[in-house]
Amino acid sequence: MSDQIIIAAAALVAIGIIALAALRGWQGWLTLKERELDRVGARPLREIEGGAQMGGARIEIADLKERIRRLEAIASGVDL
Repeated sequence: MSDQIIIAAAALVAIGIIALAALRGWQGWLTLKERELDRVGARPLREIEGGAQMGGARIEIADLKERIRRLEAIASGVDL
């Protein structure tokens, strides 16, 4: 009976230590992400023509690729 209590107590202590280490790691990760967000927020976002920001830039690039595809199709004589 005594051995079971010792094993249970040791397991409980081990789980507590693992939980505290995981919590410490999680807090460190959150701090890192917060610093990254602060760094990105401090500098102005890069812009491309028309004043589009990062999210809009992806849409604009996709639109330009579509236009190029259509022009290439017209040049090769294919109707879309």
